[in-house]
Amino acid sequence: MGTLTMRRLAREVGTTAMALYHHVRDKEELLLLLLDDYAAGLPRPDLPEDPRERVVTAAMAMHEAVSGCPWAVDVLRADDLLSVGALWYPERIVDAAVRAGLTVEDAVDAYRIIWHYTAGEIAGRAAARRRRQEGGTTYRERAFAELDAEEFPRLSEVAGRWEELTARDTYAKGVRALVDGLLR
Repeated sequence: MGTLTMRRLAREVGTTAMALYHHVRDKEELLLLLLDDYAAGLPRPDLPEDPRERVVTAAMAMHEAVSGCPWAVDVLRADDLLSVGALWYPERIVDAAVRAGLTVEDAVDAYRIIWHYTAGEIAGRAAARRRRQEGGTTYRERAFAELDAEEFPRLSEVAGRWEELTARDTYAKGVRALVDGLLR
């Protein structure tokens, strides 16, 4: 959200910031309109009957939706901006968690935990992708090349493969582990 200004946006669409303000009050309203427009076009998966699988499926769909629009993570992290069109995801997750036996309060907590995991995973991947695109040797590569094998035996064992290992998509595995823990 920090790099988007009304002036920059106006320049991108070939108008002036003042012209944009004839249609929206401020940048937040514009971002909400963009989020709603994006959310309206998202497919909704069929959800399984099993509440645990329902939570996983809805979380995976939420992850896929937000991954397609990484800037949305920064907007949604503010926690007071949200897209009504995207409320489908928390509704399905909270409902499934209640069906699995949680109180509605605990179900909201479960959703929030899943959301923070999802947002963090997407933001982390986006940051790593940007850093890789910049090229050059990373601090991590230098640090791993100099690891003391006696002090860090396990990390030394995988040091040459760390980037490959940490680039793997582990979201499904992680969200399943979260759901298993949350819906005991």
